[in-house]
Amino acid sequence: MKYSSFNLNEQNQKIESRIVVALERISEAFRVLLWNESKENSLSPIQIQILIFIYFHSLEKCKVGYLADEFNMTKATISDSVKVLLSKELVTKETDPIDTRSFSLSLTNEGKKIAKKASFFASSIEQPIEKLTQEQKAIMLNGLLKLIYDLNKSGIITIQRMCFTCSNYQLDNGVHYCKLLKSKLAENDLRVDCPEHELQI
Repeated sequence: MKYSSFNLNEQNQKIESRIVVALERISEAFRVLLWNESKENSLSPIQIQILIFIYFHSLEKCKVGYLADEFNMTKATISDSVKVLLSKELVTKETDPIDTRSFSLSLTNEGKKIAKKASFFASSIEQPIEKLTQEQKAIMLNGLLKLIYDLNKSGIITIQRMCFTCSNYQLDNGVHYCKLLKSKLAENDLRVDCPEHELQI
């Protein structure tokens, strides 16, 4: 018989279950912080996430289709959010000169202002992490990257721009190496979101 991680008997006997519940608590903290930020700007949480994403990523990634994959949502849901952001004049459409049906999104000055401030919504989660030792941080990062990688491989999480899914990444006898940077990577140098990411084929 399979037990749930939320079954207290199971949870108190299995460290994996306790980790799952701990991650769920942390995800709850993210939801609360994001919700507070969105209420302050009279936007939905996903609209805030879209603004933050556009603020930090290149124009070719700021298309409705890519955003739908990024946030594991349908194109229709993202399109609805984008319509609101356009009507509030927080984003503008940049038409592709080659394919006029395609467009990217860029932020207006007001959109940049909101995105910049909103991008700090998770800073209260970063503060306790800063108190951990370098070794604890490296172990935590590596464990989370492996978890994300496996969730990505099983199709639960879609787009990833992390080292483990990049064609420039190599693991040789336990040593991480980036062919693009032509250098070894320490555990705490592994990236979660790399602008030079090239997906493994």
